[in-house]
Amino acid sequence: MPHRLLHRLAVALFFIAASALWTSASAQFGPKTGHQGSSVVTTPYVRAELIAQAPQGVAPGQPLWLGLQITHQPEWHTYWKNPGDSGLPTDLAWTLPAGLSAGEIAWPLPKKIPIGTLANYGYEGTVLLPVPVTVASTFAPGPLAKDATIKLRASWLVCRKECIPEEGEFTLQLPIQSTTALNGAAFEAAAKAQPKPVLAGTSGIVPDSQAQIADGNALQVSVQGLPVALRGKVLDLFPETGEVIDNAAVWTQAWNGSVWTARIPLSPQRSNSPTLMPVVLAEQAAAHSTGADTRTGYRAELKVLGTWPQGAQVASVSPALEAALKANAAQAAGGAAGSVGTASAAASGASALTLSAALLGALLGGLILNLMPCVFPVLAIKVVGFTQHAQDRRAHRVSGLAYTAGVVLSFMALGAIMLGLRAAGEAVGWGFQLQSPAVVAALAALFTVIGLNLAGVFEFGHFLPSSVASLQASHPVADSFLTGVLAVAVASPCTAPFMGASMGLTATLPAPQALAVFAVLGLGLALPYLAASFVPAVARALPRPGAWMDTFRKFMAFPMFAAVAWLVWVLGQQSGIDGAGSLLILLVGVGMVAWSLSLAGRARVWMATVSVAALALLVWAFAPHVTNMSVAPVASPSSATSSGAGGAQWQAWAPGAADQIAAGGRPVFVDFTAAWCVTCQYNKKTTLAHPDVLADLAAKNVALLRADWTRRDPAITAALAQLGRNGVPVYVFYRAGKPPVVLTEVLSVQEVRATIAQL
Repeated sequence: MPHRLLHRLAVALFFIAASALWTSASAQFGPKTGHQGSSVVTTPYVRAELIAQAPQGVAPGQPLWLGLQITHQPEWHTYWKNPGDSGLPTDLAWTLPAGLSAGEIAWPLPKKIPIGTLANYGYEGTVLLPVPVTVASTFAPGPLAKDATIKLRASWLVCRKECIPEEGEFTLQLPIQSTTALNGAAFEAAAKAQPKPVLAGTSGIVPDSQAQIADGNALQVSVQGLPVALRGKVLDLFPETGEVIDNAAVWTQAWNGSVWTARIPLSPQRSNSPTLMPVVLAEQAAAHSTGADTRTGYRAELKVLGTWPQGAQVASVSPALEAALKANAAQAAGGAAGSVGTASAAASGASALTLSAALLGALLGGLILNLMPCVFPVLAIKVVGFTQHAQDRRAHRVSGLAYTAGVVLSFMALGAIMLGLRAAGEAVGWGFQLQSPAVVAALAALFTVIGLNLAGVFEFGHFLPSSVASLQASHPVADSFLTGVLAVAVASPCTAPFMGASMGLTATLPAPQALAVFAVLGLGLALPYLAASFVPAVARALPRPGAWMDTFRKFMAFPMFAAVAWLVWVLGQQSGIDGAGSLLILLVGVGMVAWSLSLAGRARVWMATVSVAALALLVWAFAPHVTNMSVAPVASPSSATSSGAGGAQWQAWAPGAADQIAAGGRPVFVDFTAAWCVTCQYNKKTTLAHPDVLADLAAKNVALLRADWTRRDPAITAALAQLGRNGVPVYVFYRAGKPPVVLTEVLSVQEVRATIAQL
């Protein structure tokens, strides 16, 4: 029957889409801001350069410094070793020749950067992060070697009001014998900017400095040995240990002769309780100073006296994910010690319970996927085939098993690709393939061909070779198997209840267990059809084959065309209006080719030749616009600050934004969404636009943030991982001092309003 051949061609097109994903994986899922072989990386926000200082060349016992020099655009900044209330320090990963060993960053004196009710520590303007390098006596580059190849992979977070995670790969050819001193002034300035130890007394002993815990909510700091030039001046204090003091609080300080004292409030979210607390002190910088920083910093180690009050719990991951992490850590530690024994009974129990819960959640989530609109057209096609063999019980069972195998193996293949990309360092989650415009365009072409066939525009049997058409009779099981593959292709953008936590847990499980979760998810999707194929009553309840089947088949073309319209809209979010328009032009070409191949006689030869040539020309001219992600996407409520129904103001999510707002006492609601997520769009147009929900949000003064994952965004991927999720939708309420509240994937008005009432 023609619909069986439809399945085979549809899956062939899907595998073409998967090939497009693999060939563009490095471009779509691994963007780097640097270029191999370059010592300079330039982004819209910073210019970063790898530089060196080797006055006597590269030799044992001679000074050698490497450094990353970052020049920020006005109003942008990166972070110190302790970033303060938000942010991330710059990270440097070196690849050096044998015999060279890089030390830690010699962090220059930072600035205090207030942001609303918070305070960060970082750098503006131009800063050099120097790193000392030790040249071992075993360093032997060879008699013909002239240069030492220095490679650096650096990552940094650059922020203004919004934050952009960036990274770069740098390569520097460092002369071994000759002098390298062009950047001597920069390294000399960086050395002067490094905090100096507090001065020793007349006896040569560094005076004691301490921090006394006072009243359980403050530190009474006392520092001796500071230079005379600082006495009487107002100082800034920069703690090297994060999450201890209230960085933005107003605190008192005074000079008692040569001793500087201060009373500094503790952070309400304190999570560290050090016994020795290193701090850096410097004269307070002038507000809004843009000139060269001439301050000198002094480092003191404070002995902490007293008993720390109980700290706040860190709300980072779900309890299930935390249990899995602990179990895996115990297992890894046992393997590293060379033991083959099992983990402790508690750890094993936690791991088994967590895996069992994940498998159950995956099964339930797969079952609910059958109710999603994206899967319905494929299931309807399968029901037609089911009806045609209503009286053949053996054919039912074989078809059900083959369909189940196609679904399960396809889910496992997608899971393996996702896990493989993660192992290679890519930040991807469930639905990652829909973040590639090439895959979105291929699926749109696939659904267009399916829709045209269902509508009766063409029949595969009219133009396929007889040897191919005969495969229908020879391999009917393959048709059911490929239908299962097609079902996964259209179901992958959807996320059902119970799926989120199970998919998130796969990031922490060993590969075999993670693949088992994906397999059970596929089993859940295939289970209704599999059960129906083994229950004779289901077959007897179906109507007998007749003319209604042709009408039903043509009707099912419209859900396919609706899916095409949705995919064009998704592409518009990724590649802009030009990309969406280019895809529509290409789909017209695909439709013309399908129509021409259905003609008879000489007309088919001429029209097919012209149509294929025209499509090739269209692909050459318009395909680059389809895959171009460098342009701004079409403005939508999911990607920019906007007013939703009822006047609700949504703002674009940024790393740390929710914590910053919540720290000020205002609750925050974050909608992790994507244009290609059908469940996300349903929730957005129903529950999140409901007048009662909007009124409750406004009454509680809830800040609304929308994290748009339509395009690949490693920061959003990392935020989802912290919540124990790896796909969208995810809906979270944040409150100061309390763990985040994660809602279900398919929202209800009652659920959201009940959560708001508890804020």
